[in-house]
Amino acid sequence: MNPTATHAPAAAPSATQPLHVTLVVGSNRHGRFGPVVADWLLERLRDRDDLVAEVVDVAETELPMSFEPTPEATAALSGITPKLARADAFVILTPEYNHSFPAGLKNLVDWHFAEWRAKPVALVSYGGLSGGLRAVEHLRQVFAELHAVTVRDTVSFHNAGASFDDKGALRDPAGPDAAAKTMLDQLVWWGEALRQARAARPYAD
Repeated sequence: MNPTATHAPAAAPSATQPLHVTLVVGSNRHGRFGPVVADWLLERLRDRDDLVAEVVDVAETELPMSFEPTPEATAALSGITPKLARADAFVILTPEYNHSFPAGLKNLVDWHFAEWRAKPVALVSYGGLSGGLRAVEHLRQVFAELHAVTVRDTVSFHNAGASFDDKGALRDPAGPDAAAKTMLDQLVWWGEALRQARAARPYAD
């Protein structure tokens, strides 16, 4: 073997390769409405050829608040961290609790760092009159600190309970479907651009 030989850099992922996107369902309250919106979101994600989706549900995690590397925390992270690490992009679904997003969602975010860096995040919210938009604005600040990029357009459901029928279908899907397409188009643009950039040059904060 020639000790002076150099190896060519690994090929960057093809722009036509689907992006892996992880949907994070951020509510864990009893009787929560989140799964209804999550099901609708998953349909939008799975309708696209440029995205491959999987889910992390805060309600199904048991991460302690103490940030201690206990066996329980290690076991919980084993089912979460790989889904975040292999994601090229994220969609965060959040309700609004007391003008912000849920503590369980913040805890899941805070248990991770490198998994978020240099990746795009789309934000979907639901709530009462505000539609969860104050939670979205707080999340933008959090993800900026984590070196993630939040896409500009969002989807928000004002008076969300009245927006869906008792079978979980939207009563008037035209507006939300159009908003979701715009948001996901932006997510794909950022996801492809940042995936190529990470492959060409590792991100350093």
